[in-house]
Amino acid sequence: MKFDVQDCRLVSKKQLTPTIFSFMLEAPELAEITLPGQFAHILVPGKTLRRPISVCDVENGCIRIVFEIRGEGTRILAELEEGSTVNMIAPLGKGFEIPEGKKVIFIGGGIGVPPMLYSAKKAGSSCAVINGFRDKSAVILTEDFRKIGCRFVETTDNGSYGVHGFVTGPLEEMIEEYDMICACGPTPMLKNIAAAAKNHGKECFVSLEQRMACGVGACLGCAVGIRRDDGSVTYKHVCKDGPVFRAEEVAW
Repeated sequence: MKFDVQDCRLVSKKQLTPTIFSFMLEAPELAEITLPGQFAHILVPGKTLRRPISVCDVENGCIRIVFEIRGEGTRILAELEEGSTVNMIAPLGKGFEIPEGKKVIFIGGGIGVPPMLYSAKKAGSSCAVINGFRDKSAVILTEDFRKIGCRFVETTDNGSYGVHGFVTGPLEEMIEEYDMICACGPTPMLKNIAAAAKNHGKECFVSLEQRMACGVGACLGCAVGIRRDDGSVTYKHVCKDGPVFRAEEVAW
């Protein structure tokens, strides 16, 4: 796993919702080696532990991250101004491997939507994207996904925007037309997507979220249960062995 630590300039900051922000971080060397589904470990001013944030996109020598304020650390990040310096370790983790020629459905839920943008861009217009949100106020990155030119569906739990319901509804309607599924979002959503993929005999890869400290597999704090062939459970680490895993091996 190739990564580096760099001080990066915050060249663009946008507020997407009252609690979700988009940063463009200038890092040409890191951007060149970043793969879909990988993440960055961001140093928060005044804090010891870094915050892991998925890579949303790579563009013009910049790494884009989109994050939600969930505590004091992300609140401090959100207060940074354009021109600030952000210390970042990247790219980290195992991302999505997208075989050439395969038709892929990318599914994002909530703050699991951002990492699907770069993944879908890499796959091109032959892919499909299904993004799910709790309601209209939480919808993000719509125009970014539309620019890809692929089949694109948005859902909301309460029907205030897009298709009323969960991402599994549109998934069931189109799953037979595609070869593989890649997903990122809340665990219950991923579990249901994994079940649908298994029922239809489709390959499925999921990006898991866990609290982590080091980001490189040293502290062993982000363990996740992985099922062996004999049915027993062992443990791997989201930061080093993931965050992307085969859905069938996760001990849901």
